[in-house]
Amino acid sequence: MKTDKLYRLAEVAEKLCCGKSTVWYYSKKGFLHPKKLSKRVTVWTETDINNFIASRINDEVAS
Repeated sequence: MKTDKLYRLAEVAEKLCCGKSTVWYYSKKGFLHPKKLSKRVTVWTETDINNFIASRINDEVAS
């Protein structure tokens, strides 16, 4: 079984080259899918982040 790497908020923001509030905005809009590990810990999967980046690239190429 392959496990997906998990990223915390600051790591996701760095990977996407955006602010933390933008990561939450993308999550609220359904572009990213956060997972709650506990009351105070939220993570995003590497696959989800990479899929989001790929979709943004494809949107730019299609424009």
